Amino acid sequence: MAGSSSLQPRILSSFVGDGLIRSCRPLYGLFRYDPGRKHVSMQLSRTFSSITNLLFNRRTLDELSNSKRKRLQPGKLSPRRPVPDHIMKPPYVNSQQAPGIASGPEVHNKEGIECMRASGKLAAQVLEFAGTLVKPGVRTDEIDEAVHQMIIDSGAYPSPLGYGGFPKSVCTSVNECICHGIPDSRPLEDGDIINIDVTVYLNGYHGDTSATFFCGEVEEEAKNLVQVTKKCLDKAISICAPGVEFKKIGRTIHDHADKHRYGVVRQFVGHGVGRVFHADPVILHFRNNEDGRMRLNQTFTIEPMLTIGSINPIMWDDNWTVVTEDGSLSAQFEHTILITEDGAEILTKC
Repeated sequence: MAGSSSLQPRILSSFVGDGLIRSCRPLYGLFRYDPGRKHVSMQLSRTFSSITNLLFNRRTLDELSNSKRKRLQPGKLSPRRPVPDHIMKPPYVNSQQAPGIASGPEVHNKEGIECMRASGKLAAQVLEFAGTLVKPGVRTDEIDEAVHQMIIDSGAYPSPLGYGGFPKSVCTSVNECICHGIPDSRPLEDGDIINIDVTVYLNGYHGDTSATFFCGEVEEEAKNLVQVTKKCLDKAISICAPGVEFKKIGRTIHDHADKHRYGVVRQFVGHGVGRVFHADPVILHFRNNEDGRMRLNQTFTIEPMLTIGSINPIMWDDNWTVVTEDGSLSAQFEHTILITEDGAEILTKC
């Protein structure tokens, strides 16, 4: 995995982390990573930057200052958990090269579709189980341990483990953490929200999903953010079908987020998924003019990340954990979908 000093401008998938994405899309110039500040930002004109700040960062610091919630701090990590030798492992596990987004879409035959359904169903079942563990006092590392065990007991591999050096089997992103939170010794607290991102590798195919859960008694502003984020995903999936332009996903999500004055994180994207963890297309969750249309039997993820305040992400020194610049709450939901003749089938559903 590349260190922060050698990072190049890139678009980030929701789990690409610190790796360079290899994609045919000419979007690299839009993003800048400042290793001194751990700041990922978009390259926009001054005029457009002012417009986006006005439209998408509309909650002022005064509006956000009433929260008594403490900002996240890194906890202690437990040792990497083992995976039995008989379980099939994705190629990147033994590679020293940080993987990126592979060129070419994931389009499947009948056998491939059935494999995708199996991996998607298992991912959904694991995520549902992980959600039952969310309670005050439970450490995120305990969630990782339980998720890891369930996945390997099912004969699958936890896709995040070893991906570009990621040390755990699941991502646990609490409160202001936008994505890629590393499970550690921090216990969940009453009022937290937590996104749990599960990906499994079963019989050579990845199934990828996430959801944001409530821990104990959660404030209304957090509940509203989570509900709107889920609705953004639902609306985006509803417009998917063969021939539909991918940019319609971003417009659909952005329009709904705007109605509720939430920001849409731009630097982390959905992606093709199947035989590889991350493939084309890059799925942008904000308004854009990118080319590309959905194809029959294609699989990809949609995974919008919304914020109450700033949409600017800051990366921790672990080169994975990404939090909002102002400490405001963030929520995310994700599904792997299959494009069918009638629209889209959600593969990561119990």
